[in-house]
Amino acid sequence: MSARPPRRIALAGLGLVLVAVAVVILVSDPFSGGPKPSGASEDASQTSLTTVKRETLSSQTQVNATLGYAGAANIRVPTGTPPSAMQQAEQAVANSERMLESAKVALSADSTTLANAQATVSAARGKEAIDCSGENAAAAAGPSPSGEAASSGSPSNGGSSTCSSDVHTLASDEQGSSGAAMKLQSDQASVSSAQSALASAEASVSTTRASVADYGQSSTFTMLPAVGQVIAQGQTLYEISGRPVVLRYGSPATRELPLGSVVFEPGPVRVTSVTPELGASVAPGPVLAVTSTHPQVKIALSAAQQSSVKVGDQVSITLPNQQTTPGIVSSVGTVAKSPASKEGGGGGGGGENGEEGGPTIEVDVTPSEPQAIGHLDEAPVSVSITTQSVPEALAVPVDALLALAGGGYALEVAEGGAHHLEAVTLGLFDDAEGLVQVSGSGVSAGQRVVVPST
Repeated sequence: MSARPPRRIALAGLGLVLVAVAVVILVSDPFSGGPKPSGASEDASQTSLTTVKRETLSSQTQVNATLGYAGAANIRVPTGTPPSAMQQAEQAVANSERMLESAKVALSADSTTLANAQATVSAARGKEAIDCSGENAAAAAGPSPSGEAASSGSPSNGGSSTCSSDVHTLASDEQGSSGAAMKLQSDQASVSSAQSALASAEASVSTTRASVADYGQSSTFTMLPAVGQVIAQGQTLYEISGRPVVLRYGSPATRELPLGSVVFEPGPVRVTSVTPELGASVAPGPVLAVTSTHPQVKIALSAAQQSSVKVGDQVSITLPNQQTTPGIVSSVGTVAKSPASKEGGGGGGGGENGEEGGPTIEVDVTPSEPQAIGHLDEAPVSVSITTQSVPEALAVPVDALLALAGGGYALEVAEGGAHHLEAVTLGLFDDAEGLVQVSGSGVSAGQRVVVPST
């Protein structure tokens, strides 16, 4: 609230006492242009009349602030897997694919071998069944009851010899078929193992690809931007070993990219600081500090005034060149902070800004006319914030108030050819317009009251 207005006329000096009713000043209208009445005192000050009006009044508080840019952020080199790890993972996949192909070739060949062995067994079994049937089967079973060997060349001896040969051949073929079947089982196990190894290698490639970085142990920064440089979509933020790191707008990637090869931001960025030096080795960590290109005013407002400010409120920003430009409150903090020291800049200082050293909240203001800001950054400015508003208030200029000797204020009302005093109660002071809210039983819109001439 503004300070009480200075006294214009001390009623004690006029020998008048204000009571509950208005006191009529029996003088002719000094603004009629006629001669002054007899006995009227000469007043060196010139006066005029103004009208009591209904207006919307507002109260402002002036706070210190800092003009900068919104959207402060850090661009970092991400922690990722070096490209050499990706190469090793891809080589492991290639090796697994070769092992699987070799196992499949062996399985196919041994499948053919088993099929042939099984066919041979089947044929031998058929031959043995024919050759060892009837008398041949009896002869093949063993020697004659007399214990004498059959004479060579006899029919029974020839059949016995053929049957016996078939039996041995069948046994040998079955053994070969059994070996081929065991080899096939081993091949099938080898194929299964190779398939598992390939699946594991492919999963490793997928994991590595998701974390592979665009830099290795020997990578260096080969280009860095200048502080203050504005970088837009598609332009290079910096280079790693000659490879550009490009700025894109948005947050989701539309295709697979190595970590660190592209940086996504909502819009153009303005470089405020550069961490590494040109030629330095690349390692995970901050590279650039950036902001958006949208100007913003930050206010450290007294926490006691938090309830008087809301998002969307209009303010007036006074720039270092004393020019003013409008702005709109874009955010109001909810957490109060204690300043590190009394000398720590920003709003929330002594006087109207709140108790010096007291807790403050951050209030952000977006300038309505960014072009008026120019290229100012971290510049001290002041902001006039409307903290209270009264619509349809009875308003008069502040210098229409008369300070009474006994305390309180009155207006000198001109009606017809006479003037009288009306006691008033003061409300909101609108310092920007030089008006004050008044109320009283004898005050109404349209009345003419006395003010000093300017």
